[in-house]
Amino acid sequence: MDKRKERNRIVRTAITDAVFELMKQKQLDDITVTEIIQKAQVARISFYRNYESKEAVLAGLVEDALEDFKATADYDLSDCYSVRHISRSLEYFIKYKDYVLNLHNSGYSGMMLTLLNQFHEITAGSMALKSAERYKLYIFIGALYNTAIVWIREGSPEPINVVAEIIADSLRGVK
Repeated sequence: MDKRKERNRIVRTAITDAVFELMKQKQLDDITVTEIIQKAQVARISFYRNYESKEAVLAGLVEDALEDFKATADYDLSDCYSVRHISRSLEYFIKYKDYVLNLHNSGYSGMMLTLLNQFHEITAGSMALKSAERYKLYIFIGALYNTAIVWIREGSPEPINVVAEIIADSLRGVK
């Protein structure tokens, strides 16, 4: 990675971490960009070079995590209902659990679900936009997200493979 891209990644991470740290104290609407840049120790121009709004910081984190998920996959992502894919998804929920729970608890589940839906629509392949198959995909995303939230909130008491099998089994009956 070149130095400019690495520096930009560091700035984005600092801004994201600052937003989430501040969100532990108050709602995003009550946080100012000035507070964010002071906490992140970056220039205002750095914030606006990377994000158009505070909400974009949240979406950017989810999008970056999904890009990492896609870039590091060693299997066909179009088979999203497989136990392997579900297990890997749960691993990412654990990897980002503090962010995920913070977003969920702050009322940003709708944004997360929208981004997860878009990601899976793209990776599922050539599904027609008005295809009934999309409903099965949305059932999967909702089940995965809701299960992951409860599971990580409870400290992930069951092993990943057990939870992945439960989700996969529940989808086998969905036509």
